[in-house]
Amino acid sequence: MTERRGDTLLFHTPPVIAAQAAAGGKKESEGPLAAGFDELTTDNRLGQRSWEAAEKQLQLRAARLCLQKAGLPAEQVDLALAGDLQAQCTASGYALRELGVPFAGLFGACSTMAEALALGAALCSSGAAQNLLAMTSSHFCAAERQFRTPLSYGAVRTPTAQWTATAAGCCLLRPAGQGVGIAAATLGRVQDYNIKDINNMGAAMAPAAAATLLQYLADTHAELRDFDCVYTGDLGLVGSQMLRELLAAEGLLLKNHADCGCLLYDAGEQRVKSGGSGAGCCAAVLCAHILPKLLRRGSRRVLFIATGALMSQTTFLQKESIPAVAHLVELTAPEKEN
Repeated sequence: MTERRGDTLLFHTPPVIAAQAAAGGKKESEGPLAAGFDELTTDNRLGQRSWEAAEKQLQLRAARLCLQKAGLPAEQVDLALAGDLQAQCTASGYALRELGVPFAGLFGACSTMAEALALGAALCSSGAAQNLLAMTSSHFCAAERQFRTPLSYGAVRTPTAQWTATAAGCCLLRPAGQGVGIAAATLGRVQDYNIKDINNMGAAMAPAAAATLLQYLADTHAELRDFDCVYTGDLGLVGSQMLRELLAAEGLLLKNHADCGCLLYDAGEQRVKSGGSGAGCCAAVLCAHILPKLLRRGSRRVLFIATGALMSQTTFLQKESIPAVAHLVELTAPEKEN
């Protein structure tokens, strides 16, 4: 049964994440979470002729690894909810062309993984799907070519800039059973604080993270101290500080916070400036770090809030501000088996 309370869906019989997989590239293989990935490569082209094709291959590998871990053939997947940063979600479209399962494309920029989990949980809870894939990806070189400057240009990165992850994450959702539970989901509202700097995504997205978290707390009457951790993605160092300041203005002290963009890389050693970003960043951190910790009961109850900047190449060139959205899912550790 699903209950709607404000902007939040409460799943009284929580759907579960029955399996997950994360795949990453060279920089991710050198980061602090490398041991948690299912597959890493030092070839960011993955044997393909373009960066865009490499991202498709990365997402496809994450999906196949997830299904392999679940022992589930692709023919038994009812639906895949997937998205990425490439124009018209082409990495997902081409990956699903090869996987051959029913596909609904999503775009929430870097918030897409939480969006896919929230919608997937609602579909599983309603009985519309028994085996559902939620997955996203991003690729540093593909994103830079699309949104910023050619890599060969050698532009200097600003301190507020973030590094788009070359990574993908995939989760298999089921209505019930063993796995990490999805207890609730809050789909966010678009926020716009008139940020126009393409190199400061953290500042654009922090208000959205704050708004969705405050909405969830108001809807559920939960408190921050009820959770082992509040994970955001991907605010980076700059956006994380802004989030804490926004919540402090509302009388909330956010102590139990970690950001996926700060967890994926060692900012000091890997020269990622404010941290990681990209639709694959929080998806990979979720699958390589957050879910395994819940599965071994190192955490019991966490919030996963993914944020996305909703600009395009066109709106950026037209000097539009950058609207942002954040989606939230509440994740719980599995019950102990008898």
